[in-house]
Amino acid sequence: MARHHRGARAGSDRTNLYDDITDKIIAELEAGRVPWVQPWGTPEAGALLGLPKNAATGRQYSGINILLLWGAVVERGFPGQGWLTFRQALSLGGNVRKGERGTTVVYADRFIPDDEKQRARETGEEAQAIPFLKRFTVFNTAQCENLPEDVTVAAPPPPPGQIETTVEALIKATGIDFRIGGDRAFYVPALDYVVVPPPAAFFEPINWHRTALHELSHASGHHSRLGRDLGGSFGSKKYFIEECVAELSSAFCCAALGIKPTVRHADYIGAWIDTMREDNRAIFRAASQASKAADWLLSFLPADEQPAVEAVSSIDRRAA
Repeated sequence: MARHHRGARAGSDRTNLYDDITDKIIAELEAGRVPWVQPWGTPEAGALLGLPKNAATGRQYSGINILLLWGAVVERGFPGQGWLTFRQALSLGGNVRKGERGTTVVYADRFIPDDEKQRARETGEEAQAIPFLKRFTVFNTAQCENLPEDVTVAAPPPPPGQIETTVEALIKATGIDFRIGGDRAFYVPALDYVVVPPPAAFFEPINWHRTALHELSHASGHHSRLGRDLGGSFGSKKYFIEECVAELSSAFCCAALGIKPTVRHADYIGAWIDTMREDNRAIFRAASQASKAADWLLSFLPADEQPAVEAVSSIDRRAA
């Protein structure tokens, strides 16, 4: 009986965690702030642009954790994107300052309950794993003291000219059929090609590169690549989720490359809010798929420029 109660409570905690994070993101969107295009480089933000990383391992966080940590950086004005668990700060010879409030990140995995293992043994069927979500707390390096200097110093962003050259080389390296012309940017899944208007059609050259990364993010989902469901008709839930995936993936790529992300489809925000209200796991799935898309695109960078992505399970298991 006690076992059943613990399981029910754990299930409730999981649901509350999905609700808590989804509600937080919805509140940001309703307030006119898009969590993945926060005002980087302004006095409100304070931090250098980049993907959040674990300062002990140098590996970057992924999925929903990027949005959670970016939100904390902007909200609290942290100057850097480095994060540590309480124990990691100690292991580096430093410590979290007394009274500091940590930031929640999550670890997702699957487990097989004992009764399911027993059922599988009795029926000869394969045991079904149950997904779970667990909270962990991390602290920005600015909340710590006595850390080694190389842990707390943030690298400056690359100069704009270098960024644009890098994006153009990445486009070619993907091998995606990338066409320049017309007055609209779009991806055609059935024929697997991207169209982006010429750079002269954009007010700023960097906007051409942002748009290219958005459309390439769509193309990453082709069945010959990551195999996402790209079959949603215009206005459907699938359509808006795929647009959210592309927006997030583009933002993640931009941040990794030193480009300030922007919202390409601001008119979709209402649909994203409705989708998240209907399904409290939609933003988790979209962020996860976006990380995979960004990882796929960034894998075409030269080896010495590729970011190391933090597998959520590895950092959080060490923190447990």
